Amino acid sequence: MRKLVAFLICGIVLVSAGSAQAYVGPGLGLGAIGAVLGVVLSVILALFAIFWYPLKRMFKKKAPPPPGKTEKEA
Repeated sequence: MRKLVAFLICGIVLVSAGSAQAYVGPGLGLGAIGAVLGVVLSVILALFAIFWYPLKRMFKKKAPPPPGKTEKEA
């Protein structure tokens, strides 16, 4: 019950906060955009890297064994 009350109080405080009327210049704005893009692109790249290797192995054609050797020896 105490956690619920604390959660509700925090929610009310966050929702009722007024605007700061702060100036966000081009330097801070571009830095924030760059940081967000960096995080998003790094997550996308990480997911791509995780899935790429298994897909590459799955689609890779198995090379035929050299002549004169069985599959077990190759």
